[in-house]
Amino acid sequence: MTLEAVGFWVVAAVLLASSLAVVLTPNLFHAVLYLAAVLVTTAVVFLLLGSPFLFAVQLLLYAVGVMTIVVFAIMLTERLIGERIVQTSRHLLNGAVVAAAVFVGVAGFLIRAPRLVPHPAAAADATPAIGRALVGPFAVTLELLGLLLVVALLGALYFARTDE
Repeated sequence: MTLEAVGFWVVAAVLLASSLAVVLTPNLFHAVLYLAAVLVTTAVVFLLLGSPFLFAVQLLLYAVGVMTIVVFAIMLTERLIGERIVQTSRHLLNGAVVAAAVFVGVAGFLIRAPRLVPHPAAAADATPAIGRALVGPFAVTLELLGLLLVVALLGALYFARTDE
């Protein structure tokens, strides 16, 4: 077994454990912290796949940016209603059945896949092409997404302010 395979299985175990913790933890703030662990672990998967740019994007945008907004939203909402928010997992058995069915379906495809697939030749760095796409045809979409996040944060601050 190669070091790459060992690293993948370690990351996969951490990702699975963190994902289960997000769903099963009753404390909403702890669930958000586990979600941050899931997002960081997903970034490590990108790094293991040889995509450092997607690793950095996943880490900066999701693990840092979105988690910061979610933590502020929880803190401001708890302050607004004056009590702790508890996460309840309703229909846990139904969710487990659906998750098991999806797992069996994915495992079935993986079992039928050929075992030894040759690795493709190392491609050139895709970072310049992604950068050109973000400042080219997708620039407006990227700016609107940033504006939406700022408006959502300002709305949360407005609703959380006191009436004093």
